[in-house]
Order: sequence, then structure tokens, then C-alpha cells
Amino acid sequence: MSTITTDHRSSRSQEFDSRAVTPPASEPRIIADPAALGLGAFALTTFMLSLANSGIVAGAGAAVLAIALFYGGIAQLGAGMWEFVKGNTFGATAFTSYGAFWLAFWWLLTNPEVEKAAGAGGVGAFLLAWTIFSALMTVASKKTNAVLFATFVAVTLTFVALTIGAFTGVVGITRLGGWLGLVAAGLAWYGSFAVVTNATWKRVVLPVWPSA
Repeated sequence: MSTITTDHRSSRSQEFDSRAVTPPASEPRIIADPAALGLGAFALTTFMLSLANSGIVAGAGAAVLAIALFYGGIAQLGAGMWEFVKGNTFGATAFTSYGAFWLAFWWLLTNPEVEKAAGAGGVGAFLLAWTIFSALMTVASKKTNAVLFATFVAVTLTFVALTIGAFTGVVGITRLGGWLGLVAAGLAWYGSFAVVTNATWKRVVLPVWPSA
């Protein structure tokens, strides 16, 4: 009898212990949308550089270097890393790549000997490579939303103009690239503003018009 009682108690004790150590169901982790940061960083840095390229504010070309390093570069790169965490392949590729672009831009302009060695042809090739990348991303962006698609169209056209301007040395084409860059910056800023506002207000305040 004592053996049976012990086994019965032991069985109930094990059942109790099993229940005691069972961890509670964890709630799904909510990650803020990194697109607001990524688009905002891209928009502000592009705006600053485009002010110089368009000839509106010549000094903006020097002032943009600090922004290119910290906001357009590091902050946007961070947004791309968080897009990887969220499982957004497009956002991760776009923000990480353009973050790296601004870091490369900063490094190129803060190393005059490298820029001089590259010359107009090297800078043109640099811009051409980013033109191709932007064109490829524009195709992919067609399946995101209308604001993002329009942004990438403007970015691609900006790079086209800047590339031609770099290769030919025609200032007017570079100026055109600056104006197109201002359009791209405005669209990206609207996209960032929409993400922040809609998430904060918890409803659609600013539409982005999802693509078909």
C-alpha cells in the first residue's frame, strides 16, 4: 500500500512540476516600421545634395557631407537591417544599398586624392552603376505602392541625368539632375510622413495608393 501511495504522490508531484515550469505563451514582438526612418534619411540627404546640384544653394554640397555620413548613411543602413528582421526583402535591399551609397559618397568627397584619381569618368561610372541599380529597384517597386514607385522613377531619372552630366561635363544636365533630385526627395519625404502619421494615428491619414 505504501508503495502505491508513494507512486501516486510522485506522479501527481511530477505533473505539478511539469505545469509549474511550462513557460507562458509569448506575445508576438511588434517592430516599428523602419521605412519611415529609411525614407526620411534618403529624402533629407537627397534634398541637401540636390540643392547644390540644381544650383539653388551652392554651399549645400559641402554641408551635405555630415548628413550623408550620419543620416543618409548610418541611419538608413540601420533601417535596412531592421527591414531584414521584419522580413521585407525590398526594404532591406533598398535602404541598406542606398545607405551604403551615401557612405561611399561621403568617403569619396572626403578623400580628394581619390576623387581626383577617379576623374570625371570614374565618377560617371560610379553614378552609372547606381543608375542601373535604381532602375532594377524601380521594376520591383511597382508591386509596392504608388508613392514608392514614383519615388524610384524619380530617383532613377535623377541618376540618369547626373551620370550624363558627369560623363559629358555639361552643367545644364547636372542642374536638371538636381531638380529631379528635389522631386525624388519630396516623394520620399511624403512616403516617410505617411508611414509615421498613419502608424501614430492608427488609421490611414495619408494614402500611399497600393499598386495593383
